[in-house]
Amino acid sequence: MRVVIIGSELAAATAAAALSWVGHDVMWRPHVSSDWETLADSAWLASEPHLSMHLREGRRHAKLHILQPEEAIPDTRPHEVLWLALSPEQRGDAGDLVSSIAPCLSESAVLINNSTFPVGETEALEARLGGTRRTAVALADLLEEGRAWDAFTRPSRWLFGCDDDRAEHQVRELLRAFNRRRDVFQRMPRRAAELSKLAINGMLATRISYMNEIAGLSDTLGVDVEYVRQGMGADTRIGYEYLYPGCGFGGPSFSRDLMRLADVQSASGRHSALLDQVLDINEHKKETLFRKLWAHYHGRLEGRTVALWGAAFKPGTARIDHAPVLTLLRALWAQGVHVRLHDPAAIMALREGLGEHPLLACFDGDPFEATDGADALMLVTEWKAYWNPDWQRLASQLAGRLVLDGRNIYDPDYVASMGLYYRGIGRRADP
Repeated sequence: MRVVIIGSELAAATAAAALSWVGHDVMWRPHVSSDWETLADSAWLASEPHLSMHLREGRRHAKLHILQPEEAIPDTRPHEVLWLALSPEQRGDAGDLVSSIAPCLSESAVLINNSTFPVGETEALEARLGGTRRTAVALADLLEEGRAWDAFTRPSRWLFGCDDDRAEHQVRELLRAFNRRRDVFQRMPRRAAELSKLAINGMLATRISYMNEIAGLSDTLGVDVEYVRQGMGADTRIGYEYLYPGCGFGGPSFSRDLMRLADVQSASGRHSALLDQVLDINEHKKETLFRKLWAHYHGRLEGRTVALWGAAFKPGTARIDHAPVLTLLRALWAQGVHVRLHDPAAIMALREGLGEHPLLACFDGDPFEATDGADALMLVTEWKAYWNPDWQRLASQLAGRLVLDGRNIYDPDYVASMGLYYRGIGRRADP
């Protein structure tokens, strides 16, 4: 098929690489906010496994053509699919973009809305297509940063909003190469699919925030939250997924979906106190490690040095959108704390987002460069390189011998046996 892809999101880049890989003729035009040259130099794209390689391969085999944002779509042959993958902030551009591309589409073209927009937006975009046989479907963006290629090419499911059988057949044909093991299409009405995408992330965020509340209660009661997590997870009505307490969640998709769901609730006249609490709990938890540091040093923090391991909002990505590290850095700097931060992928994004700061030194090589001469270590992102450090070396470097584990990846008693003082999220070493 001949496919036009519009957008600069991870979903757009992945669709461009994967669809051209399986033989479709793909024309990808990034959004004006981030052209191809900017995307090609971005750390998040370079760090996404397999993606850059397949983009290069698609261009080399002339199956993928990347245009400048202002460049017109060639209309020598009509395109059968328009794939729209825009960010929520670009929603205002969507209608005009569709209208401008409509003359290049076939009479029975399908618009695939792969953007996270408000409920009902797919129907509104369909009206901008023109023609009586053109239609729009909603395809929820379920990609996970750090494994986007695998999630697209070996999907567990496609959450698919479609009100037209012919359009379903066309989309199934487009994605047939990724649907061979079993039928992974879960079809439902368009509005139901749009709301389902928001509701999924709302539920996952609620589980995380609830578990973080239980971790705080465990701290107060002197209970190891790991026992509580295992007890809850063993109940088949609950399960273990998303029951790991931590120092807050972030990321562009997760955070924006929650805010979008809150907007949908508000627009419908049904204010959600629950969502407000979920968001408030998460922002509060981003300061957890700072509060533990404050308590340990009785508020005397000025002039101290703290090492941070991890800046990305999760392992496997270079992005720091809404990441806990941003809140943590502001709190530390406000108290005059020097920060030595290590991350294997997100240093460029951190510098682009925050610029230079007199209290910040960044490292992306040996993690122990950051801990050298520090009073305490804060584990913020659970990169695999941090899971099994040289504890004796760490003990010799940390003047205050304090380890604040924001992801509960270490064994409290083992860390304590190395001569270090351990505090996690609802966990501590036995006295």
